[in-house]
Amino acid sequence: MTISIDQKAYKWFENEFDTPKPFFIRLFPQYAGFGDKNKGYSLAFSLETPAVAAEQQEIDGITFYVESNDTWFFNETDVEIKYNDTSEEIFACYTAQH
Repeated sequence: MTISIDQKAYKWFENEFDTPKPFFIRLFPQYAGFGDKNKGYSLAFSLETPAVAAEQQEIDGITFYVESNDTWFFNETDVEIKYNDTSEEIFACYTAQH
């Protein structure tokens, strides 16, 4: 599992959470929606400090992470968070690891 956030998505998080740096963004599965990776689950985000981070990526004062008990959602997958200029929203791309 790897996490990557493109620059436009990073700016979205920076503006959306509007919190003094440094801070943490948790990526986790939420039981709702029509997720691309696991049916019935979608990727959610929250502003919270990690308890036991399994994977993390720090970018200019914002640390994006996945808790160890949420790794099942990301197993054997690379996750890239991108920004869509048309909808002005972020989205996740999942790529299977080989």
